[in-house]
Amino acid sequence: MATIQETIREQMTAAWKGGDTERRDALRLLLSAFKNAEIDFGHTLTDDETTKVLQKEAKQRRDSITEYEKASRNDLAEKERVELVVIEEFLPAQLSDEELATLAREVIAEVGASAPGDVGKVMRPLLERVAGRADGNRVNQAVRSILAG
Repeated sequence: MATIQETIREQMTAAWKGGDTERRDALRLLLSAFKNAEIDFGHTLTDDETTKVLQKEAKQRRDSITEYEKASRNDLAEKERVELVVIEEFLPAQLSDEELATLAREVIAEVGASAPGDVGKVMRPLLERVAGRADGNRVNQAVRSILAG
């Protein structure tokens, strides 16, 4: 089975040959991010590490979209949206709100959290459990709403 990076490399080549410049450029940015991470880590990335890089890149795109929209730069926001769609193709399937709430309730019960001030106790174990299947902001909102009652 091909690694995530190999799949992205193959798809970049196909986009290049097919003339899909937006997709090609987005995939090229991902390969560049992987290369930078490999330099930082000092070794070839595992698929788990590759997924973390993808999550980081997706978060950067979401943040950029928000900022560009605030500045009324819809052209730049649209470019970021295209890149985000490409990145999300390679991320694990996201949890539904119901699935996330169920996992949050399980972790809250396990750590004995009962008040809104206990969010910190819940976040680390819950983030480990959702591992890339939910954005940290969504996880935080789910925990806060459950603890708030």
